[in-house]
Amino acid sequence: MAEPETAGNQPENQPFEIAVLALQNLTVFPETVVPLGVGRPRSMAAVEAALATPEKLLGCITVRPDSADDSDAKPTDLYEVGTLVMIKRMERVADGMRIIVQGTERIRIKEWKQEDPHLRAVAEILKEPAIVDAEQVEAAKRNVQQMIQDALNLLPNVPPEVRLAVLSSVDPVRLAYFLGSVLTLGVEEEQKMLEANTADELLRVAHANLARELEILQLRSKIASEAQVEMDKAQRDYVLRQQMRAIQKELGEDETGEAAEAQLLRERLEKADLPDDVRTEAERELKRLERLPQAAPDYHVIRTYLDFVLELPWRKSSEDKLDIAEARRILDEDHYGLEDIKERILEFLAVIKLRPDTKSPILLFVGPPGVGKTSLGRSIARSLGRQFERMSLGGVRDEAELRGHRRTYIGAMPGRIVQSIRRSGVNNPVLMLDEIDKLGNDYRGDPAAALLEILDPQQNNTFRDHYLDLPFDLSKVFFIATANQLGPIPAPLRDRMEIIRLAGYSDREKLEIAKRYLVPRQTTENGLNAAQFKISDAAIELLATRYTREAGVRQLERNIGSVARKVALKIAQAEAETVEVDEQNIREYLGPPQFYPEQARKELPAGVATGMAWTEMGGEVLFIEATLLPGGRGLTITGQLGEVMQESARAAQSYLWSHAAEFGITPEIFNGYGVHLHVPAGAIPKDGPSAGVTIMSALASLYTGRRVRPDTAMTGEITLSGLVFPIGGVKEKVLAAHRAGVRRVLLPTRNEADIDDIPDDVKKDLQIVFVSTISEVIDAALEVLVANPPPPPIKSDSPTGSRLPEPEPVAVKSK
Repeated sequence: MAEPETAGNQPENQPFEIAVLALQNLTVFPETVVPLGVGRPRSMAAVEAALATPEKLLGCITVRPDSADDSDAKPTDLYEVGTLVMIKRMERVADGMRIIVQGTERIRIKEWKQEDPHLRAVAEILKEPAIVDAEQVEAAKRNVQQMIQDALNLLPNVPPEVRLAVLSSVDPVRLAYFLGSVLTLGVEEEQKMLEANTADELLRVAHANLARELEILQLRSKIASEAQVEMDKAQRDYVLRQQMRAIQKELGEDETGEAAEAQLLRERLEKADLPDDVRTEAERELKRLERLPQAAPDYHVIRTYLDFVLELPWRKSSEDKLDIAEARRILDEDHYGLEDIKERILEFLAVIKLRPDTKSPILLFVGPPGVGKTSLGRSIARSLGRQFERMSLGGVRDEAELRGHRRTYIGAMPGRIVQSIRRSGVNNPVLMLDEIDKLGNDYRGDPAAALLEILDPQQNNTFRDHYLDLPFDLSKVFFIATANQLGPIPAPLRDRMEIIRLAGYSDREKLEIAKRYLVPRQTTENGLNAAQFKISDAAIELLATRYTREAGVRQLERNIGSVARKVALKIAQAEAETVEVDEQNIREYLGPPQFYPEQARKELPAGVATGMAWTEMGGEVLFIEATLLPGGRGLTITGQLGEVMQESARAAQSYLWSHAAEFGITPEIFNGYGVHLHVPAGAIPKDGPSAGVTIMSALASLYTGRRVRPDTAMTGEITLSGLVFPIGGVKEKVLAAHRAGVRRVLLPTRNEADIDDIPDDVKKDLQIVFVSTISEVIDAALEVLVANPPPPPIKSDSPTGSRLPEPEPVAVKSK
């Protein structure tokens, strides 16, 4: 096949060779002029090759949408049908070339000749789309012209010559190609138009795409029109409102609408007793409000802000009751016992009486549930004559709940601290922060960190809520925080509060509280009177010891209420007029007892000792048991003990081993026998160093054969040097031992000051022995006589003396 040098005069279906330019996201149509930017090396090489020919012809083929860009495009990535163009103008620029091309004919690629340095192929010219049905083509052309006219009416600033050129077009094929070049149809739709072999098909594709574009233009026009109407309405309303305001001012009727609201706020501002900086900020916001129309978004934000500022008691305080005798009477009337706390409140009253400008204290009540922490706060407020507000912090994770949200947020509001003060109506209420140990933290901030400023008397006199952004004096607020335990509270926050511990109640105290408060309250709440419902002291004691296991009295009150409801049912059914409940018939109302507390054992075998433990629900008595394992090795520990308690057991064994001669222990027993140490109630995790003394006594009893005295319970931490260190929770532990029937307890000497917290009636029934060394513990805890001497050591060379593998220690998690 002979190939001419040029392709300018090639007939249809006659192949010729041409340089090819790959186009990305663009299709060039015949009879259209298009500017192109060329910057890639292969594309510029194709343009240079075309410019080197007399006709300056170039083949433009579009890259398929799912292929690579034209710099890496392979022949298989390009469509087969493209456009033969003539380069009308070329200009070199810094990043490549700028060319203007005019489409001449449609071409089809028949064979690819080369890829580098530019694409080159053998192509043939395709026939112009033929008209199959002239009438259908004419109808389609007129529809397209009408749609173009409608589209031009929706577009602003269209030159008249463009409108005239489109509407006067005679050739339907040229009209369709013009539409393809000006509409953004996408590569696939544009390629369909280019590949159409008939005018009917070409106009059908053009008509469908033009209809879609016309629908989009109509929708845009509708949206713009509606927006314009809304804007015109807002402008019209504003003008009318300004005119109405001017008319009302001339008539002297400017007392309604926005002016009336602004005037009302101004009157309130003039009457309010505000600090100077607060008044300045309020006046500035009020001036902004007066300049805004009521429909403005900021209008209601400023209005709500000013309302809150004017409602806050910036300088309004309640007058304190300075009658100390009356305050003591109220505290005694509301709560039984708690003498230390009552004394602290009376001291604060005395300081206020002598110095009225003193700062209020910040107290932290720590104790188990049900001991009266929250109700004590109410009594403090009543004794001081102050307003009481309670705020639960349990589960609070967002710092903004305490500090508030900034007004830039939609729906912003002040923090709960400032809201509580607004509700109280005074700037010196008693504000209770309940469950402060249940605070959480996450990506929204740490509420405990926000409390560092709130609960610091040196800083909270200028507390700034994020919503108010004005300094508010919190130093007059009497803050009372409550917690069940100190551990979760960060150390810097604990340092800002005066910690007051509320231990559990003794059985006698529970009896008095039930007789004075719980029984009368449940009698009234269940519709009874004192004559209809009577309960004996023995029944109350049974409820407190066998139907509850708590340090407080919450569950005790529930049980009394349950009995009272059953009594109310009997009286309502006319089965009885008066019901007396005693320990004999309490099972009839509540069923069998729910708890069987540990009782002091009458006799303890060698290797068993009675200890005392602290729990969140109060104190408990526990027994530590040890036994020898013939032929065994090492120390086996069971009972779900934590790491600290396991270390105490190893320290106790090491001390006895190193001081065996002092206590009359045969050293060979440590090599000839293993030891198994167990603490009953294995389902309950246990941990802490205070069981060291008890473990030491149990192991000493096991190795010496001297039994531990059954009337003795003990607690304390031990060291390898033989010292006994102090522990916490003395009151709860001693009360638990007293409930179990123990009449003799061993305590570390350095805990001697803690026995002042123990009720006098309990101290009368107990013999308290203070110890400071392990030797004193063993002398005080173990009986003198050897009741059960340990077996002789097993010799390692005897047939029965084969040693068993050392058992692995039990792996337990720290509590």
